[in-house]
Amino acid sequence: MTLSVAVTGMSCGCSASTIRSQVLPLRGVERVEVDVLGGRVTVSGGPLLEESQVRAAIVEAGYKVAS
Repeated sequence: MTLSVAVTGMSCGCSASTIRSQVLPLRGVERVEVDVLGGRVTVSGGPLLEESQVRAAIVEAGYKVAS
């Protein structure tokens, strides 16, 4: 399963690192790609991957997720 989320507030590689460190430990997450310039976070994982948890982790990291 792969999901892509629009994220605002990212400005540099530090943003990407922060988001990766929040999302990667979530259950079911296998890979996290952050496109700072494009404003997208793409998460790949298995059947236990839950979009709501990914969105919550990004918000917890201090970024806004588009609905």
